[in-house]
Amino acid sequence: MAAGAAAAPRGRLAGDWLTPLELSLLGAIWGASFLFMRVAAPDFGAVALVEVRLALGALVLLPFLWRARAAFPATLWPRLALIGAINSAVPFVLFAWAARHAPAGIGAITNSMAVLFTALVGFLFFGERIGRRSAVALVAGFAGVLVLAGGKTAGASTGWAVAAGTAAAFLYGIGANLVRRQLTGLPPAAVAAATLSCAALLVLPLALSRWPQQPIPAASWLSAAALGVLCTGVAFVLFYRLIRRVGSARAAGVTYLVPLFGVTWAWMLLGEPLTWSMAAAGALILGSVALSQRGAPR
Repeated sequence: MAAGAAAAPRGRLAGDWLTPLELSLLGAIWGASFLFMRVAAPDFGAVALVEVRLALGALVLLPFLWRARAAFPATLWPRLALIGAINSAVPFVLFAWAARHAPAGIGAITNSMAVLFTALVGFLFFGERIGRRSAVALVAGFAGVLVLAGGKTAGASTGWAVAAGTAAAFLYGIGANLVRRQLTGLPPAAVAAATLSCAALLVLPLALSRWPQQPIPAASWLSAAALGVLCTGVAFVLFYRLIRRVGSARAAGVTYLVPLFGVTWAWMLLGEPLTWSMAAAGALILGSVALSQRGAPR
């Protein structure tokens, strides 16, 4: 009895430091994904880079799918392919395209809108209620997007890159709602492996037709490999580990860390400036996400 009582506090103490550590690590990894896209996208092109990312991410997660293969009948795969296109293939291409035309921080900041878009899509298409707090958060988030779109870096407008990142975040919102309604009860890591695999197959023909003719530098290959293995495969495993231990509400806290790390990595390693529009937009969007999450059900 005494041993069991002693073990429980030790477990709680471990969780007290382990959860913030893993949240920070995941935020750093996902924030770095925009850095890696910024490095590799000019040499690969958006579509070819995304194919590498999807294929490597799927390979990392395939053991989870193999272990749960009995839960994935043939009739389920058309839905998995559709969700793979909406939740991975198209948004990944949009973010990679944005990385060719704007600083890495732009994509990292717009990515945070996915939380707000999940609530908006649930309201518009699935009859979910949206409270006053969420409505105010959405308005503030969209104001942040407008501020970001109106900004310039090195004299060049970032409007189209912001539009691409915002569209990608909107697709994430649709994908989150579809996963929650269509794939409930399936192992999340196996679902991620299945949707990434489907997305890789969907993108493959276009990637082959657009594969770069010139040699790709080693730095871009390393960035593409890190994007697929670390930022997609390993990050998903870490994310679902967090969800199992602390629940989806606390795991969603990583949303606040991704743009902070994304902007920081780009500033430290690529010398990209932090403009006033990025700072103001980041504050508006992250503030709106925080407001929308207050009182959210766990």
